[in-house]
This record gives sequence, C-alpha cells and structure tokens, in this order.
Amino acid sequence: MIRVLERPVDYLRGHGCAAAAAYHLAMDPHASPSRPLDSPPGFGEHLRNWRQRRRMSQLDLATEAEISTRHLSFVETGRSAPSREMVLRLAERLDVPLRERNAMLVAAGFAPMYRERPFDDPALAPARRAVELILRSHEPWPALAVDRHWNLVAGNSMVAPLLAGVDPALLTPPVNVIRLSLHPNGLAPRIANLGQWRHHVLERLRQQVHATGDGTLAALSQEIRGYPAAPDEHDLHLGGELLGVAMPFRLRSDAGVLDFISTTTVFGSAVDITLQELALETFLPANETTADAMRTLAASTR
Repeated sequence: MIRVLERPVDYLRGHGCAAAAAYHLAMDPHASPSRPLDSPPGFGEHLRNWRQRRRMSQLDLATEAEISTRHLSFVETGRSAPSREMVLRLAERLDVPLRERNAMLVAAGFAPMYRERPFDDPALAPARRAVELILRSHEPWPALAVDRHWNLVAGNSMVAPLLAGVDPALLTPPVNVIRLSLHPNGLAPRIANLGQWRHHVLERLRQQVHATGDGTLAALSQEIRGYPAAPDEHDLHLGGELLGVAMPFRLRSDAGVLDFISTTTVFGSAVDITLQELALETFLPANETTADAMRTLAASTR
C-alpha cells in the first residue's frame, strides 16, 4: 500500500472523511491541534508537508534557501509571515509543482502566480501546434500526450490501429491510458511482457504520488493493483529495461509481437500548469521486424 501524504489525516480530509481524519489527528504526535479540520492548511503546514516529503531537515532547507534555521522554523510554525519572494524561493528549493506553488501562495495570503488553462485554450495554440508537430513527426511509430492524471490529450494516427479488441467503454473520454493498457478488458491480454510493464507503471505512479501527493493518482494506483496479476508478476528479471531511460513494451498483434521501447518527455521549463503537467509518451521500434510491421500498418491506414 502506498502512502499518499506524510500523514493519513491529510488524505482523509481531502476525501471528506472528517471522523477518520479526527482519529488520525488525535493519534499523530506531530499534528498541530490549533487548526480545525474543516479549515484550509496554512502556509506553514504546506511547507512542512513538502519538506518532509522531500526528506529534508529544517537545516537542509534553510541552507538551500540561504536563510537561518530559526527564521525557517518561525515561518513553518506560523510565528513569522513569509514574503511572496520567500514563498517562491522555498517552493523552488523543494521542487514543488506549479499547481501546489499556487496553493502555497494563496495559503500565505498572496495571489496565485501560475495560470492553468484547458489545452484547447487559444492562448496555448503555439504549444498545441508544437505538441501536434512532435506527435506527427514521430509517425509511423505511435506517440501520445497525456495530462497529469494520465488522461489522453492527443495522439498520432498510429495509436488507434493498435487498440483493436479493446472494450469500447475504456475508449470513452476521458481515456485514461494507464487503465487502458492494464485493464483486463484493455490491452493487458495482448501485452507479452505484462508483468514487467505493470511493474514499471506502478513504480512510476508511486514516484508521482510521492512527488505530488495527488489523491487521484493514488486512487488510480490502488485500482491498478486490484487488477488480476500477470503470469510473470513476480519475475524480477526486467530484460530490456535501460536503467529507467527506456522501457520495453511488447504487444501481440496480427503481424506478430511488436517490440517497442517507450520513453517519456516533459516540458521542464514550462511556466504554465497545463504544460508542466503534460507528458509525451513515445514508442520506438526495438527491431527491424517491428519497424517494417509499423510501416506496413501506416501504409494500410492512409
């Protein structure tokens, strides 16, 4: 079972379980009794949660932010109010996602700084064209773009032909690509290295939950863990994995087993929440047999 946040009370509050949250709050020796359950967390609590999630001591963070440990302690306990510059500096040192930086700014009494817009917003047209160009340029290999919850945002023309036999219910928007790949009625029966792929996906979800504290991702991870285990679930030999750089994905098809390696690209310098949370999943043929099969498939779909 993965841990969504450093303290169970935070997760329970966010899911409306006030009574259970009260129990955990009472049992938590580090909890602060000064804030009612239904009130939003203050900046100090946000800061402490992110510091603990990053496994940093107050001394570590104070050194990184070039402030005194005493001042940091006062900010964290609410005895001192941080400036807007201080909020942003601490959030940067903690590598807090932009969405959560907005929450920290609001908790400290400042306006949000980072915008979040739908991907089809006219203001994001240049970024949308860039994403579409990347996806198109990747053909005849499959590539797609997903949001922070792994919902499909866009895909090139080679994605749909690989989804033959998938339950139509899994293709009803919003299409979650993790659910689509690992659900028993999705691609799972056709993935030749299902145990390896599932292990890889769950590890990525675990890391994302740890990094962001996102409850939706935590729920998705728990859902995936409830799916039937793969035949090779306990096989620890992960052949073909290139130290986290590329991951093998083997898909059975009418043309035989297609061997891909998958990679992920993110917009590391994005200052827009939507773009920072966007990821491009690309699949490259791992051998000439797969490359030839995909070229043939592309020609037949034109």
